[in-house]
Amino acid sequence: MDLLALRCFQVVARHEHISRAAAELRVAQPSVSRTIARLEADLGVELFERRGRRIRLNRHGAAFLRRVDRALGELEDGRRELAEAAGSGSGAVTVAAETLMTLAALLLRFRGARPGVDVRLRQCPADAMAHLLRTREVDYCLTSRPLSGPGMEAVELLREEVLLAVPAGHALDGREGVPMTALDGEPFIAPGPGHWQRDLTDRLFAGAGLRPLIVCEGNEPGAILDMVGTGLGVALLPAMVRDAGDRAPATVGWARLATPDSHRVLWLVRHRSAYLPPAARDFGDFAVGYFQGEGRGRMPRDS
Repeated sequence: MDLLALRCFQVVARHEHISRAAAELRVAQPSVSRTIARLEADLGVELFERRGRRIRLNRHGAAFLRRVDRALGELEDGRRELAEAAGSGSGAVTVAAETLMTLAALLLRFRGARPGVDVRLRQCPADAMAHLLRTREVDYCLTSRPLSGPGMEAVELLREEVLLAVPAGHALDGREGVPMTALDGEPFIAPGPGHWQRDLTDRLFAGAGLRPLIVCEGNEPGAILDMVGTGLGVALLPAMVRDAGDRAPATVGWARLATPDSHRVLWLVRHRSAYLPPAARDFGDFAVGYFQGEGRGRMPRDS
């Protein structure tokens, strides 16, 4: 068992697909298969269920993955800590978000205050974020859904109203207290299942005993506003989109729903045991101050 084998297992476990793992690792597919086979022989148990060309992590593999994530995460923390001690740290922070639009205004302020920090961004769904934090691929995640699992530590950045975006001139444009029954049969634009906006849409409709009519479903939450502007349908969008000035075109109008449950919470999440270099710690504190008001808090972390 060596580090390369553990890294190979980690990537295969994430993809549950040999050829995709081989592409990420930039090695031949047979090499990945042999590495996994040797690792299983060394451990004395199979880590995957194999059904034809498909593989799935079994209970032994899931248990082993938790240990591997922890071990490789500790090694990555050690590398970063030594780089800082040696004065060769890059002054970098890596952040993942469901949509990069959430980060735009924050990054403008942060880069102005910390121009020497190398900021790296990743866009990914919320269900992939806990893994990125465990493996130290990112320092922080901005998410509108809770992240589960040991070691996850979150601070609430923002709690805001979610509005109904409609094409300008729509019958609901400018309305206050729109009941969900008024949206029965209304064409909706929403991200795919698993995204907070889709979860909220489904939940509000279900609460009224209705089902949404989804006419546009995709994986680009940032494009929803533009689709509303084309007249294709309506959508649920956070108030920050309306308040973003030039981001909200004249082709889009807004309405308020009658339900008090139409809101979202934005969280900043990190892994409690992960090592954070000064640049990353600064970003966490800056993000809390930016959303909550300067001087009102710091990102909680171990000393």
